[in-house]
Amino acid sequence: MLRKFKISIDGKEYLVEMEELGVPAVQEERATTSVTEPKPAPTLPTMMPPQAKNSTVSSESQLLTAPMPGTILKLLVNPGESVSANQPVMILEAMKMENEIVAPTDGHVAEILVQVGTIVNASDPLISFN
Repeated sequence: MLRKFKISIDGKEYLVEMEELGVPAVQEERATTSVTEPKPAPTLPTMMPPQAKNSTVSSESQLLTAPMPGTILKLLVNPGESVSANQPVMILEAMKMENEIVAPTDGHVAEILVQVGTIVNASDPLISFN
């Protein structure tokens, strides 16, 4: 590809044609985009009241159930102990993260249904409360 250049040397102008060697440069086309305001997400009616982040409780049997699958690493309470709402009761490892499982309400630990090392699935019962 021949390219033309105008060069000035000692006040005298020269028109020079040169052949470009090597890989020719590629002209890129620039993409144009337009920005529009995002539409708000539609809201769905809720069927159930929100529950505690790290635990769920079955209202019929007062059972604390596993919020996700994982392995029980530590038990932080014993049967017969009283607990208050949001008090950590055990540590559940899920996807190499340690998650605190908390008591959903004030009460007494009636029975611990798992032990350290137990592998649980989501919604498996963990602790029953009085």
